Amino acid sequence: MSEPVTVSFAKHNAAPKGVVVVLTDESLAFGAATQKLVKGADAALTRAFDAERYKGKAWTGLDLLAPAGLEAPRLIVISVGKARELKSSDFLKLGGLVAGKIPASAREATLVLDLPGAKVSADDAAEVGLGIALRSYSFDRYKTKKKDEADHGTLAVTLLVADEPAAKRAYAAKEAVADGVILARDLVNEPPNVLDPPEFARRAEALKKVGVEVEVFDDADLARLGMRALLGVGQGSIKESRVVVMQWRGGAKGDAPVAFIGKGVTFDTGGISIKPALGMEDMKGDMGGAACVTGLMHALAARKAKVNAVGVIGIVENMPDGAAQRPGDIVTSLSGQTIEIVNTDAEGRLVLADVLWYAKERFKPKFMIDLATLTGAILVALGSDHAGLFSNDNELAERLAKAGQETGEKVWRLPLGQEYDKLIDSKFADMKNTGGRNAGSITAAQFLKRFVDKTPWAHLDVAGTAMSSPPSDINKSWGSGWGVRLLNQLVKDHYEG
Repeated sequence: MSEPVTVSFAKHNAAPKGVVVVLTDESLAFGAATQKLVKGADAALTRAFDAERYKGKAWTGLDLLAPAGLEAPRLIVISVGKARELKSSDFLKLGGLVAGKIPASAREATLVLDLPGAKVSADDAAEVGLGIALRSYSFDRYKTKKKDEADHGTLAVTLLVADEPAAKRAYAAKEAVADGVILARDLVNEPPNVLDPPEFARRAEALKKVGVEVEVFDDADLARLGMRALLGVGQGSIKESRVVVMQWRGGAKGDAPVAFIGKGVTFDTGGISIKPALGMEDMKGDMGGAACVTGLMHALAARKAKVNAVGVIGIVENMPDGAAQRPGDIVTSLSGQTIEIVNTDAEGRLVLADVLWYAKERFKPKFMIDLATLTGAILVALGSDHAGLFSNDNELAERLAKAGQETGEKVWRLPLGQEYDKLIDSKFADMKNTGGRNAGSITAAQFLKRFVDKTPWAHLDVAGTAMSSPPSDINKSWGSGWGVRLLNQLVKDHYEG
């Protein structure tokens, strides 16, 4: 659940409200609009700079309580370092930093978005607003004792900008993306006794409010369709499995859609091949891929993206009981290919196999991108700074990498090849569901590749980025909502009409 915050815009000469945040650079200079605002507090600022030996190092701040000469309860100074060298991603970071500096007790704050010797565009201002919205998020709905017992209400942050109308227009799209990220974070953070497959599907249905068409398939529907690989994963749980199809029709009629596929294992015990107890509670986040797809579909619809987009998520719970799938079982996937189950903890690829094939056959998309918290091996290889990228299409891979650099949600491409593919050949079926310990992330991707044919496809292994990743400038939550901004940028840059 997000920390209550609203972001609005006003002209530079508007009267500030509440806590005032101003920007400086490494020379401790201020922009013209800021100089006018803090003119009466010059002496207080000089004393504070001297007392704290403040040198304006990039991304550091100084906090003055009730500064003399300024009618504000608090003045916060933040340095951006070399103002002329700021990149778009720096403005997102700045928004996160500003939100982190505003005290929890404040209900109003004003940021003077004005830099010495550098222009702040409307899109830069919107990025700051996005950073504020994302950094203000927290998930505390199950805490009965909050850190601050008093309910202070909503924090209203006003950004003073040069071009108010343009900033408002730019932020409208960013706000839709923020809401999508927050939806994804909420889904990942929810406990598994609350967010089971049927409940996840119900929450996805709420996207109808922003114009997304939603279909939900239950166990009986999936059996009729022939999704036996997906159903095999969920057969040990008392909770029924679900597949949710979400469509946003914002492009030209008849234009092939772009397709996003998500793994949604709402809790993964490993099944009969059970995981160690230590850390198993984190397996509530094994639906981070499906959470991202759901958040992305919200973002595209809410900002009225001019694209036809499809999101398909397979939602299951992987539990051990007398009905659970066994190592040694052979299942027939929706594609007709047979799979030997050698490890029931390699379950996400079984879910994706059926959903990828379904999306390919039904929608004939321009491309398919799947996201999955698929392998621990990707954490060993890349840690939490990059998601693993595998693709059969160089152009799609390059576009994803570029979008990752623009948004800070970075990907690193890893190889595919016949040598790796041989590792998942089975003595008893068309393939087995794991190739063993070596090259574990690659053989998982090779498995998925068998279900996409010639459709341009990319697989993102987000096990290191979707959950339990280190805190960042724009997120202090366990669930990151990773991928929503990345894929929104990809669509915006290359696929909108």
